[in-house]
Amino acid sequence: MIAIKELFGIRVRSLRRRKNWTQEYLSERMDISSNYLSSIERGQENPTFDMLIKLSDALKADLWELFDFGHEVGKKDLKGILNKFIKEIDEEKLRLAIKILRAMAR
Repeated sequence: MIAIKELFGIRVRSLRRRKNWTQEYLSERMDISSNYLSSIERGQENPTFDMLIKLSDALKADLWELFDFGHEVGKKDLKGILNKFIKEIDEEKLRLAIKILRAMAR
């Protein structure tokens, strides 16, 4: 099963490539190093919320689009990722995740 960080990185790479942008170009738009962007795309970083906003702005994509990696894997993998996530987070973060999921489902 693919880890969420890896899926996120795959999604960022996909959005960047759709625009025919290099890592260097996107990293300049975000004012970060291309090495850091590369680490994000390889699923080796945990970007902060501020970094997620920078990514969203730089890619000209809504924030939710960064997490729209359903087409990158199958339904079974997605369910497995959610189950693993649910088991690993504390109650406060679980409540927040539910709020976010409900907002996205509207």
